[in-house]
Amino acid sequence: MDRTSGTNRARTALTALATASVFTGLLVTATGPAAADKGATVEGPKPTVVLVHGAFADSTSWNDVVRELRHDRYPVVAVANPLRSLSGDSTYLKEVLAGIDGPIVLAGHSYGGSVISNAATGNENVKALVYLAAFLPEKGESAADLAAKFPGSTLGDALRSVPTTNADGSQTNDLYIRSDKFHHQFAADVHRATTDLMAVTQRPITDTALAGEAAEPAWKTIPSWVLVATQDRNIPPAAQEFMAQRAHAHTSKARASHAVSVSQPGKVTEVIEDAARSVR
Repeated sequence: MDRTSGTNRARTALTALATASVFTGLLVTATGPAAADKGATVEGPKPTVVLVHGAFADSTSWNDVVRELRHDRYPVVAVANPLRSLSGDSTYLKEVLAGIDGPIVLAGHSYGGSVISNAATGNENVKALVYLAAFLPEKGESAADLAAKFPGSTLGDALRSVPTTNADGSQTNDLYIRSDKFHHQFAADVHRATTDLMAVTQRPITDTALAGEAAEPAWKTIPSWVLVATQDRNIPPAAQEFMAQRAHAHTSKARASHAVSVSQPGKVTEVIEDAARSVR
């Protein structure tokens, strides 16, 4: 065997060995156990965030929050809350939740807090409740009761009442915030051009809904997060803090009006995502 031929065969063998070593290294990196990389974390599917608006608002009040959640790759559903009666609104939300697969973070604003408290009871998919300038009623309490429990609400003087007939023939009253009072009462920290549109598109709530008595609340069994709006003229901040403490909720504050999802969507998103990160 000549020297050149032997050298070539040696080089070929070394090349094959090097290639095999590289391939083996790649295979280990791709398929080896997660424990091999102590800094690695495996992130599963994110929970669906369900947003429930309250009185004098609609689902567009969540628009900026929805954009931020979607940017962070959360599935989002913004529910059109009927605002007709607490029991009926809760039943409607229960049906919406039943159509969602996997874990849910359920967030409510204002009267929407009463609705999520009722609707989430018994739903094993709801892993966290988030209350944003919202009601957390105990069984038998109403939104109207809680708003009057502490001084500070000026909502009553800002309302306009319109008699209406329910589908079953019973009489009730639709409540609106007067257009000339809307900015100051509902969203004093939002640009007036925006609040002028919000006043026109507001959804009325019935007095029956605000007086509806809560069922056994879900916050007794599901972890809760509360954002207190300290400049709220609808639900006194003292009432919000009282309800948060009673529910043993994770609580934070924002210097914001009642329309906190519009004026501070970043803070609202932060609280919702904090709750979502607790979901396993």
